Amino acid sequence: MSMQSLTSSAADIPFKNVNRAALAHIPGDEGWPVIGRTLSVLADPKGEVERMSQRFGHVYRSRVLGETSVSLLGPDANEMILMDQTKLFSSTHGWGTILGLLFPRGLMLLDFDEHRLHRRAMSVAFKSGPMQSYLAQLDSGIASRVAEWRASPGPMLFYPAMKQLTLDLAATSFLGTSIGPDVEKVTRAFVDMVAASIAPIRQPWPGTQMARGVNGRKVIVQYFSEQIPIRRANGGDDLFSQLCRATHEDGALLSAQDIVDHMSFLVMAAHDTLTSSLTQFVSMLAANPEWQQKLRDEVASLGLKDGEALPFEKLEAMPLTEMAFKEAMRMKPPVPSIPRRAMRDFTFKGYDIPAGTLVGMNPLFTHHMKEHWTDPDEFNPLRFTDEATRARHRFAWVPFSGGAHMCLGLHFAYMQAKCFTLHFLRNIEVGIERGYNPEWHMWPIPKPKDGLRVTLKPLA
Repeated sequence: MSMQSLTSSAADIPFKNVNRAALAHIPGDEGWPVIGRTLSVLADPKGEVERMSQRFGHVYRSRVLGETSVSLLGPDANEMILMDQTKLFSSTHGWGTILGLLFPRGLMLLDFDEHRLHRRAMSVAFKSGPMQSYLAQLDSGIASRVAEWRASPGPMLFYPAMKQLTLDLAATSFLGTSIGPDVEKVTRAFVDMVAASIAPIRQPWPGTQMARGVNGRKVIVQYFSEQIPIRRANGGDDLFSQLCRATHEDGALLSAQDIVDHMSFLVMAAHDTLTSSLTQFVSMLAANPEWQQKLRDEVASLGLKDGEALPFEKLEAMPLTEMAFKEAMRMKPPVPSIPRRAMRDFTFKGYDIPAGTLVGMNPLFTHHMKEHWTDPDEFNPLRFTDEATRARHRFAWVPFSGGAHMCLGLHFAYMQAKCFTLHFLRNIEVGIERGYNPEWHMWPIPKPKDGLRVTLKPLA
């Protein structure tokens, strides 16, 4: 069977938005004319979903970003949507209205056989050998930045500092080199692209956020396109060079356009989602000094000398760190909601839902359901012991999605979190003002509204 015969996808099937009248039997509230409930979702996505679920249940109708959709809430809905053995739910047509103009054909936006083929080709970049190379780059970059923070103790805004660090780390571990003089231009392009993903105006009309996002996309495409022939000629151990050499099952290299699409999406995902998750992680350690000390003790138990890099084989010796990082992502998942498009008619909890309907699952809601999480607003990493995890619905925790679309970089995320914890906690004590409870923008990717004010104190 040829590769071309395997690469059919949901993108080949034209879809029209389902007639709103066909969803009238589903309880809900579509809000204001034209804008629907978009402003409510942007202002308070967690509160919006909780209020709607209290009024209408775990299946409800709403209207956001110009389209009527159906929310399916809870672990059972997550499992049905993510496992999707019958290829019922399209990620291409789910994410397309949000990300299609900005991150087209990134891995998350591919479906079914095409997704499987690209995922298999890309997986070579996340095997043990390349991961060890990435860890060396991460360790050097994190150690250097933490040393700078340690030398300048006192108050700081943590989110922008972490955002700059994760961009630098993505540049070195993904690109194998500093972005150099292009850093400001590339950073601005990614910022504009992410901001445009939730812009109320979905067309790139002059002067709109979507227009700035589309122009940012052009900057990123040009940057990666210029680099591909250089990487194919010179090689390298970084992720970009790995993708430039990656092949499909028939031995064909990934096309230049495929590499551009995958790299733009991967850098965005690794940069913005890790910035969010690590900022939340540090926020929780600052607010819970007893857990900060437990992780510091775990770091000390590794037996590494001062300044010694984190060996790859020591990653498994940091279970408490992994549990604390998981708990931080439970409280504020890096992707709070996940859209899909129904390819065929289906039924869920007694409701008939027609083909073409935009459906959404909501990790943020699931991660705070009291029937699955006792005292869900409290930081408690012990929720992730092996015993506690086995006792819980396996789709009650889905910060990395699941099924065929399980995040390809989840082990990279754990590795970076552990490396950061090692250098940060053996050098710095982090605290926050008593009574300080930072507010967060929760959509599309969580970030603290004020940048997260913390105080750094060097350790002896």
